[in-house]
Amino acid sequence: MEDLAYKLVKVTEAAALAAYKLAGSGDEKKADQVAVDAMRTVLNSMEINGTIVIGEGERDEAPMLYIGEKVGTGNGPEIDIAVDPLEGTTICAHYKQGAMSVLAATNKGNFLHAPDVYMEKIAVGKDLPEGVVSLKNSVEENLGNLAKAKGCKINDLVVTILRRERHSKLIETIRKLGAKIKLIDDGDIAAVVSLINGNHDMYIGTGGAPEGVLAAAALSSIGGQMEGRLVFDTDQLKERAKDLNIHDPEKIYTIKDMARGESVFIATGVTSGELVDGVKFSGNICSISSLIILPNKLIKLQTT
Repeated sequence: MEDLAYKLVKVTEAAALAAYKLAGSGDEKKADQVAVDAMRTVLNSMEINGTIVIGEGERDEAPMLYIGEKVGTGNGPEIDIAVDPLEGTTICAHYKQGAMSVLAATNKGNFLHAPDVYMEKIAVGKDLPEGVVSLKNSVEENLGNLAKAKGCKINDLVVTILRRERHSKLIETIRKLGAKIKLIDDGDIAAVVSLINGNHDMYIGTGGAPEGVLAAAALSSIGGQMEGRLVFDTDQLKERAKDLNIHDPEKIYTIKDMARGESVFIATGVTSGELVDGVKFSGNICSISSLIILPNKLIKLQTT
């Protein structure tokens, strides 16, 4: 996996550099487009037999690295690949902090093939009792269990949530219980993965299912915990679930359901954030920062 990781980092570096050239342009779709194109070009030059199993989301209306797309020369290892060429399209377009290019890879069949729907998520970092938090529990139970496991009070906990109208009641409940809330505008992959840094204690809320699988790939490698439940809340989505052979739309997926075997996760910064620094130019020298997460191993890379 480590050898593969060093090859695949070239993919996210290319996408990040392409997107950075559109940073601050205000054009989300163009920034995503160039990241997708750069990622596809490098993937197709590699000696792999790759299949995209988590691709660009339909909600972004961007040209997709679509689910089922074959990438690579067809020679070499058979791998499944999850991508988000530009996590934080709005962040990049407005030159805010935390835009990244993200990729995860594993042996064929190990990633949950999540459709492009919403997913309820809850995640915590490493070195905690198994099942310390769960979507089955109330918010009060989860905060109480987490505080007890960490040997602190609930009002010492920091919980990260996407700033969305759908989370207003959740935010109100958590604040009443006394925990601190860190609101983010975008970038829930980074928010989940940054649990490894100890900058916050829990991520909770509803975001994209594809992003959930990417985050699970990273978190599973370093002993974090995560659960997800796909959201099929309209008749149209319920029919889609049937088409996808999802027989239990209320199923709670554990981190091992989402990322079943060993995987590699790579994030390359476009603009600086909690996980990685952004692209930097100094004269004719360009510096690109990446984070590689392998089983029980974190590697920070800087390429000039």
